[in-house]
Amino acid sequence: MTGDAIRIEDLRKTFTLHGQGGLELPVLRGVSLSVRSGECLALADPSGSGKSTLLRCVYGNYRPQAGRILVSHRGDTVDIVSAEPRRVLEVRRRTVGYVSQFLRVIPRVPTLDVVAEPLRALGVARDEAVERAASILGRLAIPERLWRLSPVTFSGGEQQRVNIARGLVAGHPILLLDEPTASLDAGGRARVADLIVEARHRGTAIVGTFHDVEVREAVSTRVVTLHEAAA
Repeated sequence: MTGDAIRIEDLRKTFTLHGQGGLELPVLRGVSLSVRSGECLALADPSGSGKSTLLRCVYGNYRPQAGRILVSHRGDTVDIVSAEPRRVLEVRRRTVGYVSQFLRVIPRVPTLDVVAEPLRALGVARDEAVERAASILGRLAIPERLWRLSPVTFSGGEQQRVNIARGLVAGHPILLLDEPTASLDAGGRARVADLIVEARHRGTAIVGTFHDVEVREAVSTRVVTLHEAAA
C-alpha cells in the first residue's frame, strides 16, 4: 500500500434483480486500480458502465462480492470491503469525502449548517466551521441571502453547488466525485474545477466521473476506463 491512498484489487460486483426471477447483472468485473495522493483519476466509461457503482463501493454504500478496497486512513490501511460498519463510518468522517449527483439533506436545516456539518463532525468549533462553510459557499457563488434557508428550496444547480461545498469543505485526504458538475452552467463548472484542482494540489487523492470533457481535462491527471482497469 506504500504511496497509494486507494488501491482496488480484483473488485467484482453483481446485482441480483429479484423482481426479474433472480436475474444477475454483473457490473464490476475484476477491476484493479490505484490512486496516489495528489492524483485525480477520471473514469471515462459511457453511462451504465459501473462508474457510480465503483465509487459507492469505495465509500462503503455497496458491498462487492469479491476483491479488496484498501484505503489509507490515519496511518493505517482499511479494507472497506471487509471492515466493520463502525470502521467504515470512521473512514468516511475523517478520510473519504463523497460528492454524489444529488443533494440529500434534512428539511429545514439552513444551508450554512448543512455545509458546516462535516467540520463539526470532526470536532471543529462552530464559529470556525461556519466561517469555513461561508467561505466555500461564497466561492461557489451561493448568495449570502440564501445561507439561512434550507437548500431543499433551491434550484437544481444551487443544490448541487451546496452538495459540492459540503463534500469539499472538510478537506478530506480522499475525495470521490460522481458527476459533480452535471447540473451546472459554465461559470459554475469553472468554479468547481478550480476547487478540485486546488484540492489535488494540496495532496488530495481524487477519483471522479465527469460528463463534461472540458472539466475532466482541467482536473484530471489520469483518465482510465473500467474495461482497461479490468484487463
